Amino acid sequence: VSLPAVAGARALALLDRRGMRLGPVVAAPHRWAILVKPYSMEQLGELLYAKDFVPGSLRFHGEGGYLALPPSVTGPGEVRWERAPLPGSASPWLPDVEAVVDAVVEALTRTGVSAPEL
Repeated sequence: VSLPAVAGARALALLDRRGMRLGPVVAAPHRWAILVKPYSMEQLGELLYAKDFVPGSLRFHGEGGYLALPPSVTGPGEVRWERAPLPGSASPWLPDVEAVVDAVVEALTRTGVSAPEL
C-alpha cells in the first residue's frame, strides 16, 4: 500500500499511536509503501467500497506489480527503509491490508492536508 511521502509519515505516526504492529516500510523521496500480507482484488474491492472516499493518491500494488526495495536508486532519488525488516528474518511479519487502510485513508483525507497525486 503506497501513498505520498508526507501522508505516509502521518499514517505511520497514526498507526504507532494506535499501537498497530507494522512490518517493513519502504521510503522513496516522493512515496512511502507500507508492506502488507498479500490480498485478493475481491478483498480489496470490498474494503474500499465500504469507504465514503478513497483518495486517488493511494496505490495498491498487487500480483504482477513491483516495488523498488532498498538499497535502490530511482529517478527521484534513493529508496531506503523507514522501518527495516528485523535482522535475520527470512520472511518478515506483515499486517493485513484491512489493518492499515483506515489510517492511510485518514492520513490522506485529513482536513487541511493536501496529498498530491504522485
